[in-house]
Amino acid sequence: MTTTAIEARPPSRLLTLAEPGRAMGELASFYALRPLLSGLPRGDGHGVLVLPGFMASDYSTAPLRSLLSDLGYEAAGWNLGRNVRVDNARIEAMMGCVEELHERTGRTISIVGWSLGGVFARELAKMAPEKVRSVISLGSPISDDRNHTNARRLFEYLNGEEPEPMQGGNFRKLAEAPPVPTTSILTRTDGVVHWRGSVQCGDREDCENIEVHASHCGLGVNPAAIYAIADRLAQDEGAWKPFRATGLAALLFPQRALH
Repeated sequence: MTTTAIEARPPSRLLTLAEPGRAMGELASFYALRPLLSGLPRGDGHGVLVLPGFMASDYSTAPLRSLLSDLGYEAAGWNLGRNVRVDNARIEAMMGCVEELHERTGRTISIVGWSLGGVFARELAKMAPEKVRSVISLGSPISDDRNHTNARRLFEYLNGEEPEPMQGGNFRKLAEAPPVPTTSILTRTDGVVHWRGSVQCGDREDCENIEVHASHCGLGVNPAAIYAIADRLAQDEGAWKPFRATGLAALLFPQRALH
């Protein structure tokens, strides 16, 4: 029996139109639950670099970084303005962020990337796996087919069909996970990147997908996503295990196959 390939397509227009309102609700939930979120598993002090999504800046990741700092991590933004251009200079600057945080903490770091930031997180880990202990992407278009996102036209208008790094032979195997433990957090109701474009495939035990109920623009403050991020980051280096929500928290995570 042969399996019919599913054609890549962006999310429905209805989901896209619902993004702003849903994201605002998730932000409100984040702040309402902020005292409880401060009780999530504490970290070991290692550095966590947080990368924003396409057209966004460090401002969008400030709530997440503030919580991670409270949980004991050395959380850092990228300090590179808005995430618009994808060129060699930007990749070099991001690698500088990785190296600076690694040197400042004296330890391997984790990278959390939202949307396009997650694509960068994975590629940076491929470039310097000896400096990175884990990668977490949030609603990231990690498929090699840009038709999974409705931001394709704007991205290509600003960066061309083949951004500068691709012309140099990089960024051509986005679906290939980096050689470090990697988690993709995704939502089937994503209004920017179709959820199938965020699914990691392969048979590596340290590559996983975690589904949450969220919008795309709210993933970085969605309480369920925050719970998963904190759980993943709190693991001891070299002792990675698949995500398993327990107790009432398990109700936040759909238990179904992603294919």
